[in-house]
Amino acid sequence: MPSQGLGLAPRLRYLAGRARRIDVGSVFERAKESAQQHGKWTPAVLVDMLWSAGFRQVGFQDYVDYDFAILRRDERATYMTHPVSNQLSQKYDHPDFRHVFQDKVEFDRVFSEHLHREWLVVEEGNAEAVRAFAQKHGTIVTKEPVGQAGTGVHRYHAAEIADWAEFHRGLLERGELLIEEVIRQHADLAAVCPGTVNTTRVTAFFDGETTHILAMAQKFGRGAVSDQMTFGGFYTMLDENGHAVGPGYDSHAHVHERHPDSGFVIADFQLPLIDEVKAFVDRVARVVPQVQYVGWDIVVTPEGPVLVEGNWGAGVYENKPSVTGIRTGHKARYRAAIGF
Repeated sequence: MPSQGLGLAPRLRYLAGRARRIDVGSVFERAKESAQQHGKWTPAVLVDMLWSAGFRQVGFQDYVDYDFAILRRDERATYMTHPVSNQLSQKYDHPDFRHVFQDKVEFDRVFSEHLHREWLVVEEGNAEAVRAFAQKHGTIVTKEPVGQAGTGVHRYHAAEIADWAEFHRGLLERGELLIEEVIRQHADLAAVCPGTVNTTRVTAFFDGETTHILAMAQKFGRGAVSDQMTFGGFYTMLDENGHAVGPGYDSHAHVHERHPDSGFVIADFQLPLIDEVKAFVDRVARVVPQVQYVGWDIVVTPEGPVLVEGNWGAGVYENKPSVTGIRTGHKARYRAAIGF
């Protein structure tokens, strides 16, 4: 695909926005963390971090997460970063259709046939329907329509609810307006963490004809309602065959060779039904073709993949050299598919 470029104006707007919001203390702490981890001099790392942000489109947390302090310039150039990903989102995700992905209720409506689970919208006067739904499924998940990184997601057990009118009123007051059936994950995922539904993030680009899978990351929880890092979760990158490339890690300097609760060796993980996963991503990518660059969160069940959500601001999941020994990222795959 010929190079289309990302344009200077969006990049300058992004940098200006970052400059206005910069937290100097936070940047220094990140530089200090990276320097201590890799045996570097903090002032040198701080200067390098600021230079990388200003001239190489490297987010401050990208610098820490992907061990840029120990990478050569040519190795750094192979990594996708959040500023570049943001530009892709702005260019290839049409603003008139982003609301489908931002509103979880609207998302469930549009992608209903790909969810493979029951769901219900909480409204005035449907307390009885909420009770029937919860008692039918035993355990339910509620979501606030707008949220990210796992915020606004809650889990309830019907047996623990005594007053359904009060429960219904509480959902409305807290804005937990979407109720979903809990997903039953594949045994291979449950073997790692049975208490959390463990999602696979598949970042993909639909060019109008072909769906290109750019990167895959497997997230694992710690028994909470979500596998996001805010709930103690972590991830490992997967290769093209769905096999883990190394131990798990997060953005808080935690490395997990084994799952802390189950003891499962993360590097041994193999995503089941990988061919079905790739075909499934191709199908969902065609539902709203105007939003081309998406981070899809899916779960593999015994019957096949199901959709959790799609993120039009796809974010970035990448290799961590100090953990995996892999000193290159996925940027070449992005460029080959998208042409920038």
